[in-house]
Amino acid sequence: MILGVMQPYFFPYLGHFQLIMATDRWVVFDLVRYNRKSWMNRNRILHPTDGWQYVSVPVSGPQDQLVSAVTMVDPDAALRRIQGQLEHYRGKAPYFHVVRDLVDAAFARTKGGKLRDLNIQTLSVVCEFLNIRFDWCIGSELDLDLSGVQHAGQWALEIADALNCVRYINPPGGRDIFRVDEWTAKGIELRFINPPVFQYPTGPYEYIENLSILDVLMWNKRESVREFIAGNIHVTE
Repeated sequence: MILGVMQPYFFPYLGHFQLIMATDRWVVFDLVRYNRKSWMNRNRILHPTDGWQYVSVPVSGPQDQLVSAVTMVDPDAALRRIQGQLEHYRGKAPYFHVVRDLVDAAFARTKGGKLRDLNIQTLSVVCEFLNIRFDWCIGSELDLDLSGVQHAGQWALEIADALNCVRYINPPGGRDIFRVDEWTAKGIELRFINPPVFQYPTGPYEYIENLSILDVLMWNKRESVREFIAGNIHVTE
């Protein structure tokens, strides 16, 4: 089994979905402290007049709370704000209505007020739309003994070992936290995915790379996006 372990991000960029497609099982990693400067409660879309802007979901609670405990302040208000920020795409982006419906669906399918659960649904609705298999589970609900974790690179190692995985794939940005010899000792292959930039026309706006998947889906056919994801999965040691 090939494993992916990632914190739950809000409508992440296209490379995130390439990682999902490259794995068999996905662990929503909610066992560490929440980072307010991460991509968990925000992402980027085009700004109507200049560059890009954040779309975000306000959250409450102490600074040091675990990801599993983070709650949204007012999901309905957040949805209305995001819908408003997407309006400038109307009449310009050919798939505006499709994307708006995906956002609505993610919020509608979220039960309770946890940010983690909303982010799982943002991944789920996009994967369903793109016909990407998404076999996920929540880290804090696996009841794993992770007391032996001594540094950041061991979280994924211990989870992969407990789930009897033969390979683990990580985004390229996290390479420095891992110690290859630890993975070799447990007989698990450590690999990294290198997602290429997907460049596409954006109507009257200037193209900006690595925006939220929402922007990608605004301008591109579903089939084209899936074909690019499937045809450009580059996994290396």
